[in-house]
Amino acid sequence: MKTAQGIPLDYYIWLSAALFAIGVLGVLYRRNAIIIFMCIELMLNAVNLLLVAFSNYYSDASGQVFVFFIMAVAAAEVAVGLAILIMMYRNTKTTDINILNKLKW
Repeated sequence: MKTAQGIPLDYYIWLSAALFAIGVLGVLYRRNAIIIFMCIELMLNAVNLLLVAFSNYYSDASGQVFVFFIMAVAAAEVAVGLAILIMMYRNTKTTDINILNKLKW
């Protein structure tokens, strides 16, 4: 079960699983909005790594096409997320998401 570069597919699976788990733990346990956005990006990159690894292993380019679309969605998410984050910082002077409860009516 080796890819074209000689690295076994299992290594890619374990690496992407570890990256995804780190991202999930970061989203669940951190309260800083910037860190949460970075952890979401880490999870998307873990999925991209796995898609490219399987695409290379099966010699099919469709996984790499999906990676392109995921990167486009991630860029849009960053643009919208940073705009929301800037507005949140202007109103509360912090990026702590627990403060958002104060913004309710």
